[in-house]
Amino acid sequence: MEELARLKGLRGVVTGAARGIGHGCAAELVRCGANVVLADLDGDAVDASANALEDLDGSAVACELDVRSWDSVERAIARCTDAFGGIDFVVANAGIGNYSALDTGDPEEWRRVIETNLLGVLYTVRAALPVMKEQGSGDIVLMASIAGRWTWVGEPVYITAKWGVVGLGWALRKEALAYGVRVTMIEPGMVDTPLVRATPEGRSELERFATLQIDDVARAVVFALSQPDGVAISELMINPVGPEL
Repeated sequence: MEELARLKGLRGVVTGAARGIGHGCAAELVRCGANVVLADLDGDAVDASANALEDLDGSAVACELDVRSWDSVERAIARCTDAFGGIDFVVANAGIGNYSALDTGDPEEWRRVIETNLLGVLYTVRAALPVMKEQGSGDIVLMASIAGRWTWVGEPVYITAKWGVVGLGWALRKEALAYGVRVTMIEPGMVDTPLVRATPEGRSELERFATLQIDDVARAVVFALSQPDGVAISELMINPVGPEL
């Protein structure tokens, strides 16, 4: 397809790429011929994830990354420019979950969620945008969520972070468009991922509600990045068919 051919040779970074949505996005992009830095906190796992993509059309290299650390994020962006000669896209996907109540939750866990899911996205934008600004083009994809649009009981801190990501996306778009940089927010409903399956609360939700698959989200990212010059997919909400949260 002509649209997917536009991805061939593009250079970028996907955070949280060792498994789940991040790995799915990276795999789909490499399959379409893109050159991708897979970045993740779990160094061993992200090495294995990158190695698993070596026979596809594009290139995949691994980078250990803690999005809570500005220095670490800078190194991940530099890994892309060093390995591939520039950066055409970044998918700010790294994130963690938290099930808690506001009267009993662990404040230290809350800090970890906010630093990963919101501050980590800000750091990723801050590191990538100057390079894209200088070259006059690029795509920044923020992995938001339906949790950034409405609420439910049980995940208040996660919801807070995702509302922040949605607000950031709209603010960033107004700054970035002047430099030819497109900004897309991907907002999936519940996705069946290892992260969700790792908790009893998540497994319970998977049993009770309709879910998306990782590939559904990956295709949405590819769709956004494959648009022709002059077209920006600003916001893309993806919902499963069936009972929702």
